[in-house]
Amino acid sequence: MTPIAVTIAGSDSSGGAGIQADLKTFAALRVYGASVITALTAQNTLGVQGIHDVPAAFVLAQIESVFSDLAVTAVKIGMLSQVETIVAVAEGLGRYAGRIPIVLDPVMVATSGDRLITDEAVEALRRHLLPMAEIVTPNLPELGCLIGEPAAATENAAVAQGRKLLALGARAALVKGGHAEGTESIDHLMGADGTMRRFSAPRIATRNSHGTGCTLSSAVAAGLARGVPLAEAVAQAKRYVTAAIAASDSLPVGKGHGPIHHFHALWQ
Repeated sequence: MTPIAVTIAGSDSSGGAGIQADLKTFAALRVYGASVITALTAQNTLGVQGIHDVPAAFVLAQIESVFSDLAVTAVKIGMLSQVETIVAVAEGLGRYAGRIPIVLDPVMVATSGDRLITDEAVEALRRHLLPMAEIVTPNLPELGCLIGEPAAATENAAVAQGRKLLALGARAALVKGGHAEGTESIDHLMGADGTMRRFSAPRIATRNSHGTGCTLSSAVAAGLARGVPLAEAVAQAKRYVTAAIAASDSLPVGKGHGPIHHFHALWQ
């Protein structure tokens, strides 16, 4: 079978994050990508200038169109800024939860610092989508927001918050340490069964980090779409994103936080 991953997320008009980053990641990792667009953004490397939400009924219509035809093997969920959209996604995916792995990336703040989700939508995400997720992939500010606490300042605090997130219903959490201090970027894969794995990579000095979170979660989804076990899918995704960040300065795009290089292994 052809591995097929679906991204349910917002569009980034500058191409570095969101739907565009997800589809580039799927392609780079040999997975066929389909998409359900939840919002349009007027966005570039300097920030987000506007958000236009797709009506919830049309989001649901996209899900039904894709899943009624394509043999989907993994789902990645990204930007969902409205309660109605979250409810529609939960309705559309309800019959597939548990049969198709769902990667939930709780996108809340853009690299530029712009807020992308309402407080009401955060609560709806907790209630409707966390229990459906095979894995949820928050960075430290997103993790704190999901559990109602300030962002963790230490590795031990991040792990403790990750356990609280699992208690909300997700099967596994990948607590990302990209916003922490130090010379290493440390992520923790934590399972509801108490298992934990630590993934570390050198922290790379670059301003071109646009789309990093979207790319990591879609890379995990790509691995799951190919039938790779979760821990190995995370390990592969971590290596892919680290290399994409390392190559980002060779891809000069925009005047602000440029994108990482999704095709670093192909554009030689």
